Amino acid sequence: MIDAAGLRVMKAIADEGSFTGAALALGYSQPAISQMVRRLEQRTGTVLVERVGRSVRLTEAGQVLARHAVAVLAALDAAEEEVAAIAGLRAGRVRLMAFPSSSATLVPRALALVKERYPEVKVSFTEAEPPESLAALRAGECDLAVAFAYEGTDLGRGEEDLDAFVTHHLLDDEVRLALPRHHPLADREVVDLSALSSESWIAGCPRCRGHLLQMCATEGFSPDVAFETEDYVAVLGLVAEGLGVALIPDLILRTAHHSDVVTRTIKPASRRHVQVVTTPDLQRVPAVQATIEALVEAAKTPPRVLAST
Repeated sequence: MIDAAGLRVMKAIADEGSFTGAALALGYSQPAISQMVRRLEQRTGTVLVERVGRSVRLTEAGQVLARHAVAVLAALDAAEEEVAAIAGLRAGRVRLMAFPSSSATLVPRALALVKERYPEVKVSFTEAEPPESLAALRAGECDLAVAFAYEGTDLGRGEEDLDAFVTHHLLDDEVRLALPRHHPLADREVVDLSALSSESWIAGCPRCRGHLLQMCATEGFSPDVAFETEDYVAVLGLVAEGLGVALIPDLILRTAHHSDVVTRTIKPASRRHVQVVTTPDLQRVPAVQATIEALVEAAKTPPRVLAST
């Protein structure tokens, strides 16, 4: 019933004491001011301005609108400034979820790029495997999800309908075989998975464990999974002690090493596709788009070589 333009007119009339003064203050014509007052009187169902000779004065109802206009217009101006800051990347927040093996490599570099370019944009980060992160994105609990899927499967794997999402490819992550340094197969550059049918295995997250079981089934055996942990540093420790073998993605091997563990190419080859996922609407938010661009750039950055542990 009452719009911002009408409130601005009532405040200007109160401040200037005439339609002419209000018109000059707002940059309108005097007939436009008169028309806006008549429209507002029709909407409120009461007289707002009393004409006294060549001057005007506000009625009691007009004074109420002029008084409230101060706070309302100030709030609108503040809202406009805040939205303009978000649109101009002078403010904004992004809630990012990413799977653990990306949180030590891909994610830190991307967050550093966002901080360097847009210091006022705040990006929060939570670790979550793809099923959880995609569900959180659908529920509105995050804005971006860095997720992965092994070759031959999609990100949802039947757990999530992906039709409502937009995905951006980040990288293809080679999965390698981790062996104790003195393992009989450690001197081979490529190791057939079928040659490991009698080995004890160390498995990771549920999705990685499922991939291991599927690969082994294709090669005609069921792996003896002796240990399960999502901590890849622990996986390397178990392998180093000769307690089993494991599949470890390159993203992990960028930062985690062990002097008593060697990694070899596995046959058949295993890769996983790493993507960042959002919704079409969120993708248009400047801070979200800037974070996507940073993740894409970070994925192209050569890995930093760290000393072996």
